[in-house]
Formats: sequence, structure tokens, C-alpha cells
Amino acid sequence: MTIDTMKNYISGQWVGSTSSESLPIHNPATNEVIGHVPLSGSAEVGLGVKSAAEAFPAWRRTPPTERIQYLFKLKDLLEENFEDISKTITIEHGKILGASKGEMRRAIENVEVACGIPTMMRGQILEDIASGIDEYMIRQPLGVCAIIAPFNFPGMIPFWFLPYALACGNTLVIKPSEKTPMTMQKVLNLFEAAGFPKGVINLVNGAAEAVNAILDHPTVQAVSFVGSTPVAKHVYSRGAANGKRVQAQGGAKNPLVIMPDADLETSIRIIADSAFGNAGQRCLATSLAITVGEAKNTFTQVITQTAREYVVGCGLDEGVEMGPVVTPESKERIEGLIHKGADEGAQILVDGRNASIKGYENGYFLRPTVLDNVPLDGEIIRTEIFGPVLSLIHVETLEDAIALVNSGAYGNMACLFTSSGAAARKFRYDAQAGNIGINIGVAAPMAFFPFSGWKESFFGTLHGQGDHAVEFFTQTKVVVERWLKDWSRKF
Repeated sequence: MTIDTMKNYISGQWVGSTSSESLPIHNPATNEVIGHVPLSGSAEVGLGVKSAAEAFPAWRRTPPTERIQYLFKLKDLLEENFEDISKTITIEHGKILGASKGEMRRAIENVEVACGIPTMMRGQILEDIASGIDEYMIRQPLGVCAIIAPFNFPGMIPFWFLPYALACGNTLVIKPSEKTPMTMQKVLNLFEAAGFPKGVINLVNGAAEAVNAILDHPTVQAVSFVGSTPVAKHVYSRGAANGKRVQAQGGAKNPLVIMPDADLETSIRIIADSAFGNAGQRCLATSLAITVGEAKNTFTQVITQTAREYVVGCGLDEGVEMGPVVTPESKERIEGLIHKGADEGAQILVDGRNASIKGYENGYFLRPTVLDNVPLDGEIIRTEIFGPVLSLIHVETLEDAIALVNSGAYGNMACLFTSSGAAARKFRYDAQAGNIGINIGVAAPMAFFPFSGWKESFFGTLHGQGDHAVEFFTQTKVVVERWLKDWSRKF
């Protein structure tokens, strides 16, 4: 097997990094080294930004109706390479192949929505704001924008931003996660095949130094980021201090409330997949289940049995429901938090530590874990575990559940399972989270809605996807205009 070193894509060319430092890329199911990623520094970030800046004037002047023709071609190429890219996601991240395919379907949906930019980017006009004077507002691109992508959705999350930025007339530098860089290598090859002008999109591999170089570079006008809350705060504060627009999606501790009238027979698989799917490594994973009243005993029994029966293994194998976590460090951290939960007084109903999968003994596997009666004053209830760990808490009323939901620092997602329309309305009205699910375990917005987040889960004002993305990647210009009759005679 040939082990490749990832390259940077700058000014329409694939170039090797000049950095002497690199990291191995592992298949998390086998611990096999499948590639290396260079840790490019600030100089190479500067080359990517320079390339994007040089391409911006011509790309901005390209009519939106022409810009989207490249996106139409890209959409076709993504469809043609759908299976290959999905398999790459599974190999470098570990998630099951079905989840990788779902991820790429969401990426393609964003390309489709961005193809409507001639309509989405339109401005406004009002004649005769005063006698003979008209006023109108137009949208113009910002310039060079940057995307700092996370490891958990290497194919989908860049597309929350990427097609909108390009369709609006901006140029781009993208830094994929150093943990899962292979997917965007393949995607950038498709941009090249689609014929995008050189410099319009650039890719620079790297880690913290590359991130800070993006945040500090004076030519970069806007930064889109998804990751943990501590890093999101850093990205937001440093980028804003340098005068940039920033949208920074942070972590989460997504609660799910189960009412006594919930139809568990049809909902339990949805709930389990929300907690354990993608090995819990998604910002919309349910990590806290709150039962109300009589739901306690039935739900606890059913979710415990479901967790024990969950099929764990290599994401490419048939019938597997959950793959490994992304790195051995992630596995060690998650197992440590499970231990911490037990020390705090939680009861371990299902213990997923020390998992061994036949044929994949070197992989980074855990099994689903269920913790019961998690103390409200402990660390576990506050910490984003980012693994297949579901904590249970039991309350008596919906009001108690909503109060518990709203007491958390995060506000990414909250879900309710019920048969009551009144309960559903109260929950979606009062719950302090940006994405609300009613009988939905993962309230992931479609591409034409913004991926909302509140509180410590998001820093900024405009989110990714849809109209929010168009507003983020454009600046408004207001023109007040008067034309006098026989103007030439005044001179």
C-alpha cells in the first residue's frame, strides 16, 4: 500500500508542503497508517491567501449566473464520486458507511441551495424616498474568506460555508482537520475538474500555527469555524480582534426529554442513534436523556437493552451500527470521563470501556455506555464527552425538564419525545437551544435553513447554511441616487 503525504492546493496546483513536520493519519478501526499530513506554517497560509486575493477581482466580476455554472458541474462530480468519497470518510474517520453517505448527501444539498444565489443575493430598492430620489441596497462579496474545518464531518461541514462563499463572489482558503484531511483532498480534485479558475479555492494543511496564521492575516476578511467551545472562543476572539467577521460553532451537551406519552416503540432506535451514532462524535449527538415522571422505568430499561445490543465494528462492514472513535487519545479521554462519572456517584448501567472487536483488536473502539442518576453538581453533566455515552436524569414534570435544559451552558440542540401538541409547543417555545427536535433525535437543519446554535455553542451572529450564509459572505452597500432633468446643463 502506498502511503501518501497530503499536499496543499494553491493557485490551481497541488504542491508539497515545505514544512519538515507532519503527522501520521490512522485508520481508527485498524490503527493502520494510511497517510501523512504536513503541518504547514504561516508562510504557506500566506501563499494560499495571496493566491485567493489575486483571484478575487476577476471572480467577483464574474456574473453570479456564471459562477453557479461551476457549482452545477461540481454537483455532478460529487454525485459521480459519491461512493468513493463516502468510503474515504469512513476509512479516515471510522463512522459507518451509511453515515458517511448521509454526510455527503447533506454536502451536496448545500451546493444545490447555493446554486440559487442569483435569487438569494438580490438586494432591495425603493423609489422616491424623497421627490426624485431613489434608494437601493446591493450585496457585494467580502474578498478572501477562510474555513477551518473539524474532524468529525470532513465532507459535510465545509459545505455549510464553501458553496455560498464562492457563489457570492468570494475566494477561499480552507484548512481541513489534521485528523481527517484525506476527504478534502479528493473534494478539491473535483473543484479542479469542475474548472474553477485558479486561486478561487485553495487548501492548506496544518494545525494550530496554520489556524492562528489565518486569524492574523490582514487580507482574510471572514472566518468560518466548527470545533470545541474553547477553540471556538479563541477563534472568535482572535479573529474579531483582527477585524474579521467570524462564525464559530462550538461544543454541545444536547439534552433529550422523554415524556410519559412518548411512543418509545417507534422512537427508541431514533434516540439510540442520536446518542451512539457516529460514536457520539457530532455536535448534535444526544448526551443527556431526561425522563419525565412515569417514563423513567420504561425508558431506562429499553435504552439499556438497546445499548447492550448495539453492533460495534469497522464502519465498512455490513450490519455495523457504530464504528470507533477517531484517535486513541479520544478513546482514553472518554474512558476517563466514564470513570469520573462513576466517581461522582453515577451508576454505570452499560459500560462500554475496554471494548475489543474481533479482527480489529488494534482499533480505537468503545461500546455504548449508559450512566444513570448523574449528579447535577458533577463534572459529567457539564462536560461535552464527544463519545458514545448517554447520561440519564429523572424529573417529575416538563417544567422541571425545561429548567434543566436551560440551566446548561450550551444551547446547540434540545429534543422532546411526546404525543402531546401542547407539550411540544411549550418545549419549542421555552427551550433555550438553537435547533429544536420534536420526536426527532438529531435536529439537523436542511441546507436551506441555518445551522443554529445558542449560548456557549456558537459565537457570532450569522450561522452556516442558507440565507445566513449569504448574509455572512456578503456586505451590504446602500446607494441614494438622484438624477436631475437636463443634468448636463448644470455644468
